[in-house]
Amino acid sequence: MSDPQSSTPALASLSAERPAGVLARLRSAPGRPVAAVGLVLLLVPPFYLDAFWLQTGLFAMAAVIAALGLSLLSGTAGQLSLGHAFFLAVGAYGYTWCADAPHTGDGHDLTGLSLPPSLAFLAAVLLAGAAGAVFSPLSGRLRSMYLGVATLALVFVGQHVLVNATPVTGGFNGRSVPPMEFFGLSLADTADGFSVFGVPFGGLERLWYFGLVLVVAAYLAARNLLLGRPGRAMGALRDSEVAAAVMGVPASRFRAAAFTVSSMYAGAGGALLALAYQRIVPDTFGLSLSMDFLAMLVIGGLGSVAGAAAGAVFVTVLPQLLTHYADALPLVVAPGSTEPGLGSVDAARYLYGAALVLTLLFFPGGLASLSRPSLPRALRSLRASVLPQSPAAKTAGGTTLKEPTS
Repeated sequence: MSDPQSSTPALASLSAERPAGVLARLRSAPGRPVAAVGLVLLLVPPFYLDAFWLQTGLFAMAAVIAALGLSLLSGTAGQLSLGHAFFLAVGAYGYTWCADAPHTGDGHDLTGLSLPPSLAFLAAVLLAGAAGAVFSPLSGRLRSMYLGVATLALVFVGQHVLVNATPVTGGFNGRSVPPMEFFGLSLADTADGFSVFGVPFGGLERLWYFGLVLVVAAYLAARNLLLGRPGRAMGALRDSEVAAAVMGVPASRFRAAAFTVSSMYAGAGGALLALAYQRIVPDTFGLSLSMDFLAMLVIGGLGSVAGAAAGAVFVTVLPQLLTHYADALPLVVAPGSTEPGLGSVDAARYLYGAALVLTLLFFPGGLASLSRPSLPRALRSLRASVLPQSPAAKTAGGTTLKEPTS
């Protein structure tokens, strides 16, 4: 009787390579120096950029963290989720409720736990994970569109709760977000005169480095998860559930675990997003936000950690840039303008909708495929589809111009 591992390609690839070998190969990868240089460059912006660019960068960091979680769920485990915005809302409102003190605001009596902000941030991540764990038994049994429809219901349920749970969420008008604080240092605009190399560091400058630490930690955790046995098991479930079952991988347990981990990533991203906004409202966490995250994965590349980060930056920064430069762009008007034209948010959706179509047609691997050796072949395919071929090229390609003879 033959060994099941030798007869199942997906299974053999799951168990053939040890994590140490993969890590050794990654240490010698040429992209590591580039990543190190990029990380160093990300330390510089608070010294030179103004508030708009720093806040845009923080929005992108929050989106990157949440997109990494969705990439683990959809790209690696193969589970479709349309309810990612719900778990971002749990993280955002969870941090605000845990860190804030009971008070009266906007005519409502608001509750809170008055926890230290750092502990409240951790509690928000755990709350989002707990919400994902409650839903995980269902996610462990449903697949593809059935799971997508089930998670879609979470968004509408979440919107109803956010609007009506006024003591916790502040209702329709939302709630102010307490600033993060570490060891007495507040990551908010204060009059303490804190500066670095003569550059005054306000709230956004301080929060920038906190967000950068979170992004690096989330990225490394996702990479280590993919390189370990859980990542290979989830990949096997995505490729062939039968092969994974032969290997002894419990499908329901790993799907549920992937959903829980993805929820925790979303909770961390939502808490950072709340700190960047400084005030959160229910409309921020609607269905359009979930659709944005799906667009991030497709544009960046399904199953790629770096691709998910790149797609998150693209989809998040584009609307901000169009809003900032609306006066200088043709056919684009600023939000609230009465002039004829296309709103900056709508223009951004059209643009990354076009990017989705182009990605699916010519770069199915997303932005992550731009660094692969197959890129020249993709460019040749794009050129062949746009430019007409000459008769000589058709003949050289294997077809003949002569009529067939009998």
